Amino acid sequence: MALKLRSQMPELDGATTWLNGEYSKSDLIGNKPTLIHFWSISCGLCKEAMPNVNEFRDQYKDKLNVVAVHMPRSEKDLDLEEIKKVAEEHDISQPIFVDSEHKLTDAFENEYVPAYYVFDEEGQLRHFQAGGGGMKMLTKRVNRVLGIKE
Repeated sequence: MALKLRSQMPELDGATTWLNGEYSKSDLIGNKPTLIHFWSISCGLCKEAMPNVNEFRDQYKDKLNVVAVHMPRSEKDLDLEEIKKVAEEHDISQPIFVDSEHKLTDAFENEYVPAYYVFDEEGQLRHFQAGGGGMKMLTKRVNRVLGIKE
């Protein structure tokens, strides 16, 4: 079962590597809400949803931290060059936590890609969703955490 609502954000420990910069939990807490999204190079739905995620990132860049977590689903997904290539192809310019040992995946108890976790600025989980689609719901939740009226 994934993290429960109102759970505290886990420490961002155990990355095999970071791409595009690096965050620690303390960098994220206390200044603005955070969207953490899990994806995988072998996941078609992730790639389809990426433009939406990037839109959040760009639209809310001053109001929202966005962190990508690459969660491998097979041996093939461990190829760092391939991760870099796919990240570039899909314009993933936000920091990417490469979770080849599933340390963060386990900390989040996450079983899905794509999966989206929205934390408020205190680092409490306010929304979780997994799978394709549902971007309207995610947008609503992000807006709510940002205090944006629809």
